[in-house]
This record gives sequence, structure tokens and C-alpha cells, in this order.
Amino acid sequence: MRVVSFAAYSGEPSEELIDKARRFLEELARCSPRPVLAFGGYWGLMRVMVDEALRLGFTVLIFPPIEREDWGFPSEAIVVRSGMGFRLRSIALVRTGDVLVAMGGGSGTMQEVVTAYAEGKDVFLLAPTGLPSDRLAEMAPYLDTRRLAEIHVYSDPIGMARAVCRAVGGAVN
Repeated sequence: MRVVSFAAYSGEPSEELIDKARRFLEELARCSPRPVLAFGGYWGLMRVMVDEALRLGFTVLIFPPIEREDWGFPSEAIVVRSGMGFRLRSIALVRTGDVLVAMGGGSGTMQEVVTAYAEGKDVFLLAPTGLPSDRLAEMAPYLDTRRLAEIHVYSDPIGMARAVCRAVGGAVN
């Protein structure tokens, strides 16, 4: 079983970003074998993506921080109540995945990208999104001289979904 972890905006996403996220998931649904998808919560863009992923038949993991473990979650999702706060939960989320997909966001998304890089996990970054994480594209393909993992930057969500599918050993049908 391969797992794709997601870093996604916790605020109110633009309609354009929602559309890109949905197109990404629709294309990833063509991946065989289908990966499990992991998210850090159920609000903002994460909520949109969790709902769409469940509609498309994905197995979904949600890693909420302890501060939000009692929120209402979809019954079809597997909720991992780790007892960790926001930052530590992000580490668990990233380490669970084989790769990290960054759909745009702020400091939380940026922390998750840096964590994935430091853990040697490739990152697939959607940019531009109009969000602070777009700045990470300027540092691609590597965050530092160690070259621990690659930051792959995509403006096209469909092309990014196909690349993610290949990265987790799948093929797009």
C-alpha cells in the first residue's frame, strides 16, 4: 500500500484552487494501484479534498492535531488521533506518506515541505497558487546542498497527478 500525504491550505481556498485540487484528484483516481491519501485535518482546502477523495472512492486518512481531534469527520475516513499538536502532527503526516503533495498554503504547508525534504521524500508542489508556499518553487529542485529529495514544481494539476502516480509505483489508466 502506497500513501500520498497532502499539505493543503487551512484557510478559505479560492475557486481556482478548488478546481485545481478536484482536477488533481480526478486524475489521481485513474492511478492503479490506487494510493491511500493522508491529510492533516478537515477544514479549508483539506476539507474540499477529503470530501472529493471520498467521493472518488479513495481510502482517506486524517491526522488532526489534538486541538481539533473532536471535530466532526466523515465516517468513511480513518481518523488518526495521535494526541499531537499542529507541528508534531505534521511530522507524523509527512512520515506516513511515500511522497508529499503540496497544494498551496502558508507556514504549515511550508513546514511539511521542509520536513518531507529532510526525510528524503520527494515533494510535488503546485505553483503558482497565490499562497505563500509559492515561494518554495524558487528553491526547487533542492532546498539545500544535501539534495535529500527533489521538489517537483507543477502548474498543471493533471500533469502533477500523473507524476505522483508514477512516483508511488502506479500507472494511469
